[in-house]
Amino acid sequence: MNRLVEEIKQYLGENLSGITISNPRKAEEIKKYNIRPVLLKGELYFQIAGYTKTQVFHENKKKEEMESWLTSVLPAYKQVQLRSGSFELNALLNKKGVATIKKKGALSIAAPDPLRLSHNREKRYILKEGTVVPFLKELGVMTAEGKIVRTRYDKFRQINRFLEFIEDVLPYLPKDREVTILDFGCGKSYLTFAMYYYLKVLKDYPIRIIGLDLKKDVIRKCSKLAESYGYDKLSFQEGSIEEFEGVDQVDMVVTLHACDTATDYAMEKAIRWGAKIILSVPCCQHELNGQLSNDNMAPIADFGILKERFSALATDGIRAKLLDAVGYDAQILEFIDMEHTPKNLLVRAVRRGSGSMEKLQAVKDFCQIYHFQPTLLRLIEENQWIKEESETSHKEEQG
Repeated sequence: MNRLVEEIKQYLGENLSGITISNPRKAEEIKKYNIRPVLLKGELYFQIAGYTKTQVFHENKKKEEMESWLTSVLPAYKQVQLRSGSFELNALLNKKGVATIKKKGALSIAAPDPLRLSHNREKRYILKEGTVVPFLKELGVMTAEGKIVRTRYDKFRQINRFLEFIEDVLPYLPKDREVTILDFGCGKSYLTFAMYYYLKVLKDYPIRIIGLDLKKDVIRKCSKLAESYGYDKLSFQEGSIEEFEGVDQVDMVVTLHACDTATDYAMEKAIRWGAKIILSVPCCQHELNGQLSNDNMAPIADFGILKERFSALATDGIRAKLLDAVGYDAQILEFIDMEHTPKNLLVRAVRRGSGSMEKLQAVKDFCQIYHFQPTLLRLIEENQWIKEESETSHKEEQG
């Protein structure tokens, strides 16, 4: 515990993006804490927001007060995440208070943003209220005057949150050629339209977006809307993820609430194309639920709801680690619940280079324990993606 507190203290400054303390060990009234730096009358404080089921409580503490506060609070929680620019620190605490700490990225050395440090800052939305956005008006999220409809504010927040995930990976998208983005299982396509509006209209990226779905009526309606908005680089096609072969190169693959193994096929397509970015909100992870077999898992496997949740978490964890094994930096991030499913985890992966047979074997070892046979693992092995990637990297090094 003392080691973790000392680690956190190093990053308590104006460049800190935020700290989240979550996953209470017992039925704590405060479900999680969010901490960020603020300036009060020119002096640095840290604003602590404590979240109960129904309320948020705030208090401000000076840096010298944070050590004792952290020491008193951390034992009641299992997880800590600290962010500073592109740097992340993740810690898991066991019952004895011993922390397993992992660090990723580089510390931010940029000058702090005074607006970000303001005490009563307004939420910064990429799509701003007051600016009329055609597709938001069509969805009933926005009025003709640009006001957000009160009962649709959650949808407005969800769209903006999704665009924040895209904003984070913009440096990995080229601007000197047309960028191809595929949205598998696009459905009503409000996020597809949001992507196009943000990247093409606001950011002027040379993009082409293709939305794919099995429903004819949905594709027909979305195509008409894209035409009416003048979105000439946004098209929609009817078809399945497994059978789609309409392009040779793809830069970003998006799959939101694709059911069960459809997510695996979408990820496999992304790997095949060498897509630089993958954004996926998985849904209906049934496959592993029917495969789980381990006598030691009776406390979970004997209860349907627990077995379902464990299998869903295992599914997405395996997917993220498999993406890591084939050459991506993968993260699992908290999203806002989708319109017709409470799933709120997003897998975001950025291609970094060569794969690793060692990482693949680690995933296989985990799967063997529970007798899991995930579709994505099978597809990766059948197509020998890691072998091919490793050989390609070796040739590039030799050349």
